[in-house]
Amino acid sequence: MMKAEEIMTREVVTVPGYATVAKAVALMKEKNLRALIVEPRSEEDPYGIISETDIVYKVAAYGKDPKVMRVYEIMTKPCIVVNPELGVEYVARLFSQTRIRRAPVIKGKLLGIISVSDILKKSDFVEKPKSNFEAYCEENPSAPEARIYED
Repeated sequence: MMKAEEIMTREVVTVPGYATVAKAVALMKEKNLRALIVEPRSEEDPYGIISETDIVYKVAAYGKDPKVMRVYEIMTKPCIVVNPELGVEYVARLFSQTRIRRAPVIKGKLLGIISVSDILKKSDFVEKPKSNFEAYCEENPSAPEARIYED
Protein backbone atom coordinates (compact mmCIF):
# COMPACT_ATOMS: atom_id res chain seq x y z
CA MET A 1 0.00 0.00 0.00
CA MET A 2 1.30 3.44 -0.90
CA LYS A 3 1.88 5.89 1.91
CA ALA A 4 0.81 9.52 2.26
CA GLU A 5 4.40 10.73 1.87
CA GLU A 6 4.61 9.07 -1.55
CA ILE A 7 1.73 11.02 -3.08
CA MET A 8 1.56 14.23 -1.03
CA THR A 9 2.33 17.61 -2.55
CA ARG A 10 5.59 18.75 -1.02
CA GLU A 11 5.44 22.42 -1.95
CA VAL A 12 2.97 23.84 0.54
CA VAL A 13 1.82 27.43 0.48
CA THR A 14 1.22 28.84 3.95
CA VAL A 15 -0.30 32.03 5.28
CA PRO A 16 -0.05 33.63 8.72
CA GLY A 17 -3.26 33.80 10.74
CA TYR A 18 -3.05 37.57 11.01
CA ALA A 19 -3.15 37.99 7.20
CA THR A 20 -6.34 39.42 5.75
CA VAL A 21 -8.76 37.16 3.95
CA ALA A 22 -8.16 39.33 0.87
CA LYS A 23 -4.44 38.45 1.05
CA ALA A 24 -5.31 34.75 1.34
CA VAL A 25 -7.64 34.98 -1.67
CA ALA A 26 -4.95 36.75 -3.71
CA LEU A 27 -2.43 34.05 -2.79
CA MET A 28 -4.89 31.29 -3.67
CA LYS A 29 -5.59 32.90 -7.05
CA GLU A 30 -1.90 33.47 -7.78
CA LYS A 31 -0.93 29.87 -6.95
CA ASN A 32 -4.18 28.33 -8.28
CA LEU A 33 -4.97 26.68 -4.93
CA ARG A 34 -8.16 25.78 -3.13
CA ALA A 35 -6.72 25.97 0.39
CA LEU A 36 -3.80 27.33 2.38
CA ILE A 37 -2.16 26.00 5.51
CA VAL A 38 -2.22 28.53 8.34
CA GLU A 39 1.13 28.82 10.09
CA PRO A 40 1.24 28.16 13.82
CA ARG A 41 2.15 31.13 16.01
CA SER A 42 4.54 29.07 18.12
CA GLU A 43 5.92 25.53 18.28
CA GLU A 44 3.12 24.48 20.65
CA ASP A 45 0.42 26.00 18.44
CA PRO A 46 -1.33 23.66 15.97
CA TYR A 47 -1.58 24.20 12.23
CA GLY A 48 -4.79 25.52 10.74
CA ILE A 49 -6.28 25.51 7.28
CA ILE A 50 -8.35 27.97 5.29
CA SER A 51 -10.21 26.79 2.22
CA GLU A 52 -12.15 28.41 -0.56
CA THR A 53 -15.28 27.02 1.09
CA ASP A 54 -14.46 28.81 4.35
CA ILE A 55 -14.08 32.07 2.46
CA VAL A 56 -17.27 31.72 0.43
CA TYR A 57 -19.43 30.43 3.30
CA LYS A 58 -18.13 32.73 6.04
CA VAL A 59 -17.17 35.92 4.21
CA ALA A 60 -18.80 36.24 0.78
CA ALA A 61 -22.14 34.79 1.88
CA TYR A 62 -22.51 37.43 4.59
CA GLY A 63 -21.09 40.40 2.73
CA LYS A 64 -18.17 40.76 5.12
CA ASP A 65 -15.14 42.79 4.04
CA PRO A 66 -12.25 40.46 3.14
CA LYS A 67 -9.82 43.39 3.44
CA VAL A 68 -10.72 43.72 7.12
CA MET A 69 -11.36 40.11 8.18
CA ARG A 70 -8.36 38.09 9.28
CA VAL A 71 -7.62 34.49 8.35
CA TYR A 72 -7.71 33.40 12.02
CA GLU A 73 -11.37 34.50 12.20
CA ILE A 74 -12.57 31.91 9.69
CA MET A 75 -9.93 29.16 9.51
CA THR A 76 -10.30 25.65 10.86
CA LYS A 77 -7.88 25.18 13.75
CA PRO A 78 -6.67 22.80 14.84
CA CYS A 79 -7.09 20.94 11.59
CA ILE A 80 -6.94 17.23 10.98
CA VAL A 81 -3.39 16.22 10.09
CA VAL A 82 -1.92 13.12 8.44
CA ASN A 83 1.18 11.19 9.44
CA PRO A 84 3.44 10.66 6.39
CA GLU A 85 3.59 6.88 7.01
CA LEU A 86 -0.19 6.49 6.94
CA GLY A 87 -1.39 4.26 4.11
CA VAL A 88 -3.31 6.00 1.34
CA GLU A 89 -6.33 3.76 1.93
CA TYR A 90 -6.51 5.02 5.52
CA VAL A 91 -6.10 8.63 4.39
CA ALA A 92 -9.03 8.09 2.01
CA ARG A 93 -11.08 6.58 4.84
CA LEU A 94 -10.18 9.49 7.14
CA PHE A 95 -11.26 11.96 4.47
CA SER A 96 -14.49 10.04 3.91
CA GLN A 97 -15.38 9.85 7.60
CA THR A 98 -14.54 13.47 8.39
CA ARG A 99 -15.83 14.91 5.08
CA ILE A 100 -12.59 16.81 4.42
CA ARG A 101 -10.80 17.13 1.10
CA ARG A 102 -7.23 17.87 2.17
CA ALA A 103 -4.96 17.80 5.19
CA PRO A 104 -1.41 18.83 6.03
CA VAL A 105 1.12 16.02 6.35
CA ILE A 106 3.06 16.56 9.56
CA LYS A 107 5.71 14.69 11.48
CA GLY A 108 7.27 17.17 13.84
CA LYS A 109 7.07 19.78 11.09
CA LEU A 110 5.03 20.48 7.98
CA LEU A 111 6.16 18.08 5.23
CA GLY A 112 3.42 18.51 2.65
CA ILE A 113 -0.29 18.45 1.99
CA ILE A 114 -2.42 15.58 0.74
CA SER A 115 -5.76 15.94 -1.01
CA VAL A 116 -8.44 13.84 -2.61
CA SER A 117 -6.92 14.86 -5.95
CA ASP A 118 -3.56 13.40 -4.89
CA ILE A 119 -5.27 10.13 -3.97
CA LEU A 120 -7.11 10.00 -7.27
CA LYS A 121 -4.23 11.06 -9.52
CA LYS A 122 -1.10 9.69 -7.82
CA SER A 123 -2.00 6.54 -5.87
CA ASP A 124 -2.15 3.02 -7.24
CA PHE A 125 -5.51 1.91 -5.86
CA VAL A 126 -6.86 1.37 -9.40
CA GLU A 127 -3.84 -0.63 -10.58
CA LYS A 128 -3.44 -2.56 -7.33
CA PRO A 129 -6.84 -2.88 -5.66
CA LYS A 130 -6.87 -4.65 -2.34
CA SER A 131 -9.10 -7.66 -1.92
CA ASN A 132 -11.59 -7.69 0.93
CA PHE A 133 -9.58 -10.51 2.48
CA GLU A 134 -6.34 -8.48 2.43
CA ALA A 135 -8.13 -5.52 3.99
CA TYR A 136 -9.62 -7.77 6.66
CA CYS A 137 -6.19 -9.21 7.48
CA GLU A 138 -4.64 -5.74 7.78
CA GLU A 139 -7.40 -4.56 10.09
CA ASN A 140 -7.36 -7.79 12.13
CA PRO A 141 -3.70 -8.83 12.28
CA SER A 142 -4.27 -11.21 15.22
CA ALA A 143 -6.92 -13.21 13.35
CA PRO A 144 -5.75 -16.75 12.49
CA GLU A 145 -6.50 -16.13 8.80
CA ALA A 146 -4.12 -13.14 8.79
CA ARG A 147 -1.09 -15.40 9.30
CA ILE A 148 -0.98 -16.03 5.57
CA TYR A 149 0.61 -12.57 5.23
CA GLU A 150 3.25 -13.06 7.92
CA ASP A 151 6.86 -13.05 6.70
